[in-house]
Amino acid sequence: MKLLVDSGSTKADWIAIDDDGKVLFTTQTLGLNPEVLDKEEIINRLDDKFDISHNKDKATHLFFYGAGCGTDRMKNFLSDVFQVYFKNAAIVVHEDTYAAVYATTPKDTEAIVCILGTGSNCSYFDGKVLHQKVQSLGYIAMDDCSGNRFGRHLLRGYYFNKMPKELAIEFEEEYNVDADYIKHNLYKEPNPNAYLATFAKFLIKHKDTEFCQKFIHREMESFVENYIEQFDNCKEVPVHFVGSIAFYLKDELTAVLSKHGIQIGNVLRRPIDGLIAYHIMNK
Repeated sequence: MKLLVDSGSTKADWIAIDDDGKVLFTTQTLGLNPEVLDKEEIINRLDDKFDISHNKDKATHLFFYGAGCGTDRMKNFLSDVFQVYFKNAAIVVHEDTYAAVYATTPKDTEAIVCILGTGSNCSYFDGKVLHQKVQSLGYIAMDDCSGNRFGRHLLRGYYFNKMPKELAIEFEEEYNVDADYIKHNLYKEPNPNAYLATFAKFLIKHKDTEFCQKFIHREMESFVENYIEQFDNCKEVPVHFVGSIAFYLKDELTAVLSKHGIQIGNVLRRPIDGLIAYHIMNK
């Protein structure tokens, strides 16, 4: 049994397949970002799902593609945790961009592949190897155009009294905006980046308002300039996207890219289904 996992900071999609590619089960856990979780919390999140805990000794392979796995230190840490838990499985850990590449990019073709979800990332795929020019420093310093960045903008807009009154009233109805509650989630709970990203739904819902348009345009311009335009051939190859922010703001993203002379390629909300096809072809 092979386990294929696409994990962001908010959630992780799991699919178990047999050697013929038949789906044995699908499930979802909370995100397993090793940059913000310790070993105990990761194990708790695995144990919390019956399909995973019940079948952990049956797994022969685990292919994990995850946010926070961009350094060898984090890959090795997560591999060690998984090796103890899935004791009979061969463990392979890649950063989440590889899942995006395998799901969006035809075999042996070039592309720039971006992730715009809870966090953000951008890489160039030469048809064989993934190349990055920007080493992420995480959600506090980077993650342009991500869900957590939009959440930060909304909270600041609300607390600095910049959010229009009608939006602020609706914001209060949809979220707990008590300062102590917010600070507890930001500084005391795991995954503060995922907590910030929960507010992005509000921005998407009201994306046509001037208040939200300002943040959307600013962050997309920043992402293009800071990430995509790092690659000299960005106007020569398609730029693919994976993630809920890219998916639900595709029209806005297309417009900004077009302004920069960049061709948008495939846009997927999540790459897990594409991973099945990839691993069947490359078993």
